[in-house]
Amino acid sequence: MEFVNYLGDKNVATFMLLFARLSGLIVFFPFFSHNNIPLMIKTTLALFLTMYLYPLAKLEILHLDSFFILQLLSEVLFGMIAGLMLQLVFAIIMMAGEQVSFNMGFTVASVMDPSLGINMPIVSQILHLIALLFFLMFDGHHLMLLFLSKSLGYINLGVFYPKENLLQYLNTGMFNVFIIGFTMSFPILAISLLSDVIFGILMKTMPQFNLLVVGYPIKIALGFVVMIAVLLVMMEYFKELILKVFSNMQSLFFM
Repeated sequence: MEFVNYLGDKNVATFMLLFARLSGLIVFFPFFSHNNIPLMIKTTLALFLTMYLYPLAKLEILHLDSFFILQLLSEVLFGMIAGLMLQLVFAIIMMAGEQVSFNMGFTVASVMDPSLGINMPIVSQILHLIALLFFLMFDGHHLMLLFLSKSLGYINLGVFYPKENLLQYLNTGMFNVFIIGFTMSFPILAISLLSDVIFGILMKTMPQFNLLVVGYPIKIALGFVVMIAVLLVMMEYFKELILKVFSNMQSLFFM
């Protein structure tokens, strides 16, 4: 009987809004949104996280009418925007892999990425999986859950709406995907361009030089050597970008 009394309108609405916020996050979260994870597991994870964070949730205004649907949508939007901000950093890594694959001649060698369910070059998938492991290594998923727990103290359930600075940040982030992605891949692109110049000089001085048989394997080997040499620097920069996103979340969502 005591449990039935606890299922009041406000408590049920609070639980549903918190569940909507966590469900929206899992849609774009870099690790939990993996396509190979069954939907039942994702839903169960969101349910248990909702039960765990429920004591921190606050609901000031209760609307048991059509406006409650808008509150649910606002919470889903909150979680999706938070996850999208992290996905933009992973998109930078995949963009760098696209540039590297194009210059190494691996654009045709596309495989199905199990995490996103799309075709991407093999170099992009390798860099994406390494970045995901690096993200889990420095507890990025725990930082996201910590952000969610703190957000319940600053943003009450059902009152979130995207502000102008938040939309401007997402617009700038999408633009930076191309700029920073090209910057990350620039060492490999520079070596590839230098090798093209050297092979062009060799073909002029030695016409018997077979570019297809000798040149392309050397170009691919140089690309992999440079990529391995700068991989740690790329992942350290990736970590800085992720931490910068978390720091920006506090200013964008809580102010």
